[in-house]
Amino acid sequence: MNNYSNFSRIMLTIIMAMCLKIAPWPNSLASVNPDWVLLALIYWAIAVPERVGIFHAWTVGILVEVLTGRIFGQYALAYSLIIYFCLILHKRLRQFPLPQQALFIFFCLLFSQMLLFWLNHIQRPVQLHTSFWLPVFTGTFFWPLIYTTLRRIRLSRR
Repeated sequence: MNNYSNFSRIMLTIIMAMCLKIAPWPNSLASVNPDWVLLALIYWAIAVPERVGIFHAWTVGILVEVLTGRIFGQYALAYSLIIYFCLILHKRLRQFPLPQQALFIFFCLLFSQMLLFWLNHIQRPVQLHTSFWLPVFTGTFFWPLIYTTLRRIRLSRR
């Protein structure tokens, strides 16, 4: 029963992150909206790597593509690669203080954005705007809040 409740908490937080991703934000906030889903996946991959893995990242990536209407496979590939690196480094990342974790998150989000840009550019030439990189900075900024919130959810009723 405890395993079921832990998995339901993970899925509930990922569903909430998906809702934040597709929420109708005002134009000024839509350009700085971080990838909430990737941030939640990173947290869960670091916190409970035996529960959240590459398959989960791939599946959630496919669901995000269906929700956002993106080309099939972009988010799945980006999420899977990022979670792979998180799983490799999860023991070290747990020991890092939040500012060092935020630096790792910055590079994860930057890699994800560069990969998404590259995949979009292969399909058709895309102009690179400075606003394209803003979600990387806001995601890094929100990491301590996401970390503490999801940690409280994970450790509640233990």
